[in-house]
Order: sequence, then structure tokens, then C-alpha cells
Amino acid sequence: MTKMIEVSGRTEEEAIAAGLEQLGKTRDEVSVEVVERSKKGVLGIGRTDAVVRLSYEVADTQRDRVEHYLRGLLDCMGIEADIEITERENGGLVANLSGAAMGAVIGRRGETLDAIQHLVNYSVNRGSEKMHISVDAENYRSKREESLVRLAEKMAAKAVKYKRSMALEPMNSYERHVIHTALQNYEGVSTASTGVEPNRRVVVTYEKPENTPSKPQSREWA
Repeated sequence: MTKMIEVSGRTEEEAIAAGLEQLGKTRDEVSVEVVERSKKGVLGIGRTDAVVRLSYEVADTQRDRVEHYLRGLLDCMGIEADIEITERENGGLVANLSGAAMGAVIGRRGETLDAIQHLVNYSVNRGSEKMHISVDAENYRSKREESLVRLAEKMAAKAVKYKRSMALEPMNSYERHVIHTALQNYEGVSTASTGVEPNRRVVVTYEKPENTPSKPQSREWA
């Protein structure tokens, strides 16, 4: 994979030296292209610095492929964003995006963000060792998870209080999974998904204590 930087200096050689110092590389490890030659001007007036482009090869890791694909995708969307890629504790990568136009990246209830994540996983994992790549924007997913857990506990409390089933709003598979997980050990209720996409939703069902000697598990997590 080829990476490059552009550096300026009073002369081409000064610019090249500054670029090599920045990269920590030797002259033999890079390719140099002069983008703009320096001009002395007249009595210092009209003088311009030289600009050079230094190209070098780096190992094509999955982290590199994730960043490269995301930047290309965001460029097509006309969105500028900073990309921070970190490793997950349980394996895989997390790519967190930040910038001024994250609303467009997230979309309605995270639908655009989910689509971006799906495309990244499909592209990067194709023909290589599979790993899960989570794409987030301004920590939207963690904030959404916290909101969903609070909603799940609220609906479970209502189901127990009123002794009846409570249906939640339609959610995608990831959000339904968060609800199921949040309530898997909640006494007095069980959960199941019902309906068809895109209107599939979680139903929190009240379980009578005498009919449930042991804590029931969720019947469906999809």
C-alpha cells in the first residue's frame, strides 16, 4: 500500500530533508516528486517555497484497508471526517468517525451508519481472515446502547407492574439484541422478537412466578 506526504522548504533539498525527518526514513526508502519548484523572486519579493511529495510503501494490514475504504466512501459522500481505529478487547477493530457532518453519517436511528459498517465488513473481510469491524460516529452506538438498556428496563418494569406484554418500537437486529441481552436476567419477564423486517420488534412478556420455577430465557434473539 502506498502512502504519501507533501512537504515544503526553501529549496527542494530542504523540503526532502524535512520530509525524511518527519517520516523517519532514508532517501532510498521513498520516491520523490517535485510538485512545485522554489522561486527566488526579485530582492526577495515573489519568492516561493519548493513543495515535494514523498511516497513510500507500507504493509497492507486490515487496519490500513479499513481506513482506506472508509476514506474513499466518505469522499464519495462529500463528508470530511477524522478516523480513529482501535482494537477491541475481544478481537476485531473499532473505527470511530468524528467531524462536523456526523448527522449524515449516522442517519435516521443509525441506519446509514449500519449500512457503512456492513459495506466495510464486506469489503475488508473479502478474501482475507474474517474479523468484526465496528464503525461508530461520535460514540453514537455506546450512547444508543445506554438509551436502549434504560428503555428495556422501563418496559420490563411496566410488564411486571401491569402483568401484561409490552411491545417496543420496530428496531434493527443489533438493537433488538441489545434489548434481549439487557433483560435476559430480569426476573418476571421473557423477551421474543416478532414481525418481519423492517417492522420487526421486541415484545417483553410478563411471566407468572408460579409458572416459571427458573428464569426463562429469551425465545428468539433475531
